[in-house]
Amino acid sequence: MLTPEQKNKLLSLARQTIQKHLKKEKASVFKTTEPVFLKKCGAFVTLKIDNELRGCIGYIVADKPLYETIQEMAVEAAFGDPRFTPLDESEFKKIKIEISVLSELKQISDINEIEVGKHGILLRKGFNSGLLLPQVATEYRWSRDEFLMHTCLKAGLSVEAWKDKDARIYIFSAEVFNEEEK
Repeated sequence: MLTPEQKNKLLSLARQTIQKHLKKEKASVFKTTEPVFLKKCGAFVTLKIDNELRGCIGYIVADKPLYETIQEMAVEAAFGDPRFTPLDESEFKKIKIEISVLSELKQISDINEIEVGKHGILLRKGFNSGLLLPQVATEYRWSRDEFLMHTCLKAGLSVEAWKDKDARIYIFSAEVFNEEEK
């Protein structure tokens, strides 16, 4: 669990990193000795303008320090999400940043292990994969089945692909926080 101060540091780091990128400046060096920022874990950075999605990119593999993942995903969410044009200077002040720090993935064999609102889902089948964060199901008030169906669609699969024997389902939890909570 992150303290409110640690959450604020990560949110500020994400905002500063995006701002530096907009100005074509090198990202600030984040100096820390706090173990939580040095821990290797996956994370997502979500950007919204007027409560509408403006970018969301994450990294599920836990092989980089948290602060580094946040910096990289902030840049990707702002400038590399293929669903949106790169963020411009006029939008910068309007964005609200949300960060989701991920737990380790756990492969499941029984969908009853999925707790809507607590777990996110990663579904893999063949070369396709799709991931939805825990808060997505809550925001849309989806049932477990609807959550699985939408994860399949995100993976580019049929809505019932999760039922196939070669489909692998992973769950994870996320500590989610945003600038609105400050």
